[in-house]
Amino acid sequence: MTRKPEPVQVVKQRRDAALRALVDGVPYIGFLGLTFERRGDELTGVMPFDPKLVGNPALPALHGGATAAFLEVTAVVTLSWAMLWDDLESGRLAAGSLTPDTLPRLPKTIDLSVDYLRAGLPRDAYARARVVRSGRRYASVHVEGWQDNRDRLFGQATGHFLMPGTGDDA
Repeated sequence: MTRKPEPVQVVKQRRDAALRALVDGVPYIGFLGLTFERRGDELTGVMPFDPKLVGNPALPALHGGATAAFLEVTAVVTLSWAMLWDDLESGRLAAGSLTPDTLPRLPKTIDLSVDYLRAGLPRDAYARARVVRSGRRYASVHVEGWQDNRDRLFGQATGHFLMPGTGDDA
């Protein structure tokens, strides 16, 4: 028995609801003002400029901690989104029932190495993560952050994450 294709709008609403539940489950994302734009299974993190994110007002430049947090959160959300994708698309995970409390646990950061390539300017920033490796216990993710021009990165990071459900994630 084949599944009847869903209308495009229903698919979009299901995916948007799942992403919203995922993002709303992390209060720090709200504190930083981060949002995520979705195109199919690809996410772009957006960090709208806010004066509270400036670390050096003389330049002015974004605080390195805000930059690192933005890259790390983008990695975690992208990795979590990749974990949810198959269950969401197959219908095993009902987007209407998703809340921050019913979502699977998030991966935990083992380590994160950040390369600050240039000063983050007082403007919106964007980031995209790519899951390099994802297994049952461990995942590796690379993230790139830019502002006006994607070819001129202001930061990049590589993170290693403990996957939820491994018995070590309590």
